[in-house]
Amino acid sequence: MRALQIAATGMSAQQTRVEVISNNLANMSTTGYNARRAEFADLHYQQATRPGTVNAADGTVVPAGVQLGLGVRPTAVSVNLQQGSLTQSGGDLDLAIEGEGYLEVTLPSGISAYTRDGGLKRSPDGLIVTSDGYPVVPEIAIPEDARSISINAGGEVHAYFDDRVEPELLGQFTLAGFANQKGLEAIGSNLFLETAASGNAQVVDPGQEGIGTLRQGYLEESSVDAVREITELIKAQRGYELNAKVITAADQMLGATTQVR
Repeated sequence: MRALQIAATGMSAQQTRVEVISNNLANMSTTGYNARRAEFADLHYQQATRPGTVNAADGTVVPAGVQLGLGVRPTAVSVNLQQGSLTQSGGDLDLAIEGEGYLEVTLPSGISAYTRDGGLKRSPDGLIVTSDGYPVVPEIAIPEDARSISINAGGEVHAYFDDRVEPELLGQFTLAGFANQKGLEAIGSNLFLETAASGNAQVVDPGQEGIGTLRQGYLEESSVDAVREITELIKAQRGYELNAKVITAADQMLGATTQVR
């Protein structure tokens, strides 16, 4: 009775689907979050009769054969790279990326991570850091006596002072691009690591080589569509119920078999 094992793989697949949906809904308010989607493929097939097998009786070839599927398996949880809408925050250090690209930050271990969360802060030393305190690359320090700062679309950071008319250029933000953004490894806190699947980071100035630009005073909202996620949740729930009914039917068939006298 293979139906028990096959239906069990179906229930496991729908459970994975619900977990992905629940994570999307939990991150509806996460800055720069991209919705995920669970993807599946059929499992191995038991070849009872292979297609093309020669029929021993008269020498004809079997056109289709008998291939019995053994269930379903998850293949990937892919990222929907659709950009979220931009909302005005008014913060001097709030940056939204219009288009492709990631801000590069340095983790305590010294390795680089990448994020689209532009809710930046100022450390006690004046460095521009993320909400978790990771410095943005390249490191830019804001003087204590700076009245305000301005960041243009090209990433240039200017500071304004009370005793000067002209602003001072403090540095310029860069953005990192990847050949396969879906290959990045998510590690939480809106951070990603490059992998062999994503390819090496190509760091350029904003607005160059297909990379997006920066907008000061804005943040990128989550790209999660609540209506779509609820619809997918209902479909996953019904799929789980149908696979559970298959298990119930298989159990009843086995019960009938044991009662044969």
